[in-house]
Amino acid sequence: MNPQGHAAIVTGAASGLGAATAEALSAAGARVALLDVNLDGAREHAATIGGHAIRCDVTSADDAARAIADAKAKNGPARILVNCAGIGPAKRIVGRDGAMPLPDFERVIAINLIGTFNMMRLVAADMQSLGPLDDGARGVIVSTASVAAYEGQIGQAAYAASKGGVAALTVPAARELSQFGIRVMAIAPGIFATPMLRALPQAAQDSLGASVPFPKRLGDPREFADLVLTIVRNGYLNGETIRLDGALRMAPR
Repeated sequence: MNPQGHAAIVTGAASGLGAATAEALSAAGARVALLDVNLDGAREHAATIGGHAIRCDVTSADDAARAIADAKAKNGPARILVNCAGIGPAKRIVGRDGAMPLPDFERVIAINLIGTFNMMRLVAADMQSLGPLDDGARGVIVSTASVAAYEGQIGQAAYAASKGGVAALTVPAARELSQFGIRVMAIAPGIFATPMLRALPQAAQDSLGASVPFPKRLGDPREFADLVLTIVRNGYLNGETIRLDGALRMAPR
């Protein structure tokens, strides 16, 4: 699918991978709605790329439905959805203060996994009613997993479980939505230079980058965005989670 002229929704679009993806889609000619709980950040970025900022809590059925309706009213029904909203706090299952509080685990699952599914189900419901393009396609959904889905580190139990769920969701969703001409893909990024990592001391960033076999550096969010564009444009990519990690395999800690 050529993104030119089509409506796109990107969650977590105020910063990091989502911001880079929104910028790339806009540059490719898509009409982009930038969804984020950080409305000020989304508005600031939207102003620079010609997008439309909408506040959205992806864990809320009502809030997500409202945000999608807002995006539809502004840009038309979306043929592209990219799920980038997510959090990654580190906490051990059993730490110095005892067992991990259950709400801490639930929050990560709610945002990373349930939020991804929430947006997927609502946008797919709109997509399936659209007229097919020349190749029969009606839309494409790209979600964000993580290498932690495969090699979660100590302290990443909640994060790894949530991203493992995103990876596991991809094939059954692709199979089910194929009847409508909707493709479903996921990307499992490694260590990327997102605002969270950029907040670390430079020595820590350099150490993390050096752990990548090649190239020995942090991933650039624009490289994630480039892969999203490739997935959107390549109609034979479906039902797969693509690792984007420089051959990194995470150690236990």
